Amino acid sequence: MYRSPFQEIDLPSRPLDEYILEGASERGDHPALVDAASGRTITYAELAELVGSVAAGLADAGLKPGEVLAVYAPNSLFYPVACLAAARAGAAVTLVNALATAKDLARQLQDAEARILFTVSALLPTVREAGGTVREVFVLDEAADHRSIGDLARSGAGRPAADAPRRSADTALLPYSSGTSGAPKGVVLTHGNVTANIAQMSHALEVTPDHRVLAVLPFFHAYGFSTLIGVTLRSGATLVVLPRFDLAGFLDVLTGQRITHALVAPPIALALAKHPLVEGRDFSSIRQLLSAAAPLKPELAEMVHRRIGVPVVQAYGMTELSPGAHVPPRGQTPPPGSVGKPLPSTECRLVSPESGLDVAPGAEGELWIRGPQVMRGYLGRPTETAEVVDEDGWLHTGDLARVDEDGWFFISDRVKELIKYKGYQVLPGELEAVLLTHPGVADAAVVGVVDEDGMETPRAYVVAAPGAGGSGAGAALTAEAVMEYVAARVAPYKKVRSVAFLDALPRSNAGKILRRELRNLAAGAGPAGS
Repeated sequence: MYRSPFQEIDLPSRPLDEYILEGASERGDHPALVDAASGRTITYAELAELVGSVAAGLADAGLKPGEVLAVYAPNSLFYPVACLAAARAGAAVTLVNALATAKDLARQLQDAEARILFTVSALLPTVREAGGTVREVFVLDEAADHRSIGDLARSGAGRPAADAPRRSADTALLPYSSGTSGAPKGVVLTHGNVTANIAQMSHALEVTPDHRVLAVLPFFHAYGFSTLIGVTLRSGATLVVLPRFDLAGFLDVLTGQRITHALVAPPIALALAKHPLVEGRDFSSIRQLLSAAAPLKPELAEMVHRRIGVPVVQAYGMTELSPGAHVPPRGQTPPPGSVGKPLPSTECRLVSPESGLDVAPGAEGELWIRGPQVMRGYLGRPTETAEVVDEDGWLHTGDLARVDEDGWFFISDRVKELIKYKGYQVLPGELEAVLLTHPGVADAAVVGVVDEDGMETPRAYVVAAPGAGGSGAGAALTAEAVMEYVAARVAPYKKVRSVAFLDALPRSNAGKILRRELRNLAAGAGPAGS
């Protein structure tokens, strides 16, 4: 068993909103949230007042303690306000991917039993198509025929809602994750889970009121929520908010607004390492880039460091861990490729997937984690919960890892089949189901393949139906046609990025697709359509 090198910490006992906003009123005019494009600012005193007023407005709108409020929006100044106000009103918040299709949105709203929805005007057509049972849809900006978060704040101004009862075991966040396999499931994160993880990360990371942190990673991602909204605002730092990633705009903000820290995903690191727009920029204000949400090749981290002079370190976690488990301790330089060391009050084991026994020191095994940040379970799915969290409280991550003699952890592979494309979760089974609806596809399998830049992308292996072709001049079924077919039916981040044709898929005697064989094949496969 591997224990955290950090000293034990006192775990918070306060609700999520109170814990994050502790001391906010006293910080007065210090900027809490800054819109990167317009410069509009919400101070800490304004943030504390807004959260109380919007919570009162939500109570007037009929939101009851224990109900679920959904947020379906890109990053904005008012995204944290909506989430913290919902918590203040005693509701749980389900975070919806802003790229979700109407079908994805409808499924999550129904499964979570969301009663109130926050979105933005640009996404209202998708909301209308999704339908659902929400009582009212509010917007974070402005839209005809919809009340806004500003309307809620004005209706509740001057009379903040009395604090609804929020126990440590009550649900605070309900993000959706595929876990180690299967369809997306609601991950029940309690007030105790999330505040514990914010406290753990705050202890391990150096974030002070003098820091300016760039929020380009989405708030709907558990990593973005807990680290950006949680740790940054709890620490009194300034959060500079970008609604979406555009390289030119990202670089302008990164270098022009005195950013000291940025949380990134590997695709952003890749752009920093290779794109010509990076040339001639002054990165001197930036002290560190922290990468998570997907594995980062050590060679790529070194390329970024050499090019812009800023160190890039990795952290590790998953939605079911609220989401953090490992970070590099402040003041320590991790070896290349390491995701750091276990957070305070966190225990780890490395277990052989074959034998179920702990592996020898230095050997590779499945990473098991136990700590106060481990989820309560999957919403309404006790069987799936028991498959991931055992009776002793160990979360089986599905990731293979090793630890060196100095206690640094390295993630090497995944037991699970989930694909991480630019930090987003992509289910192979979902894409396979779409592929099999194509009349020219007889069989299909999807695996994650790693390109030369270390990015994992979905590749489809397709068996063409008789007469449909599959390769060569004049073939009726082409790689481009397959990719276009899938792209028209899924969210943009789920698209198949390459296609290869086979005469038959490798399967076990029981009919299970042998994905490892396909990944091995991909390592030597040619370009799309090969």
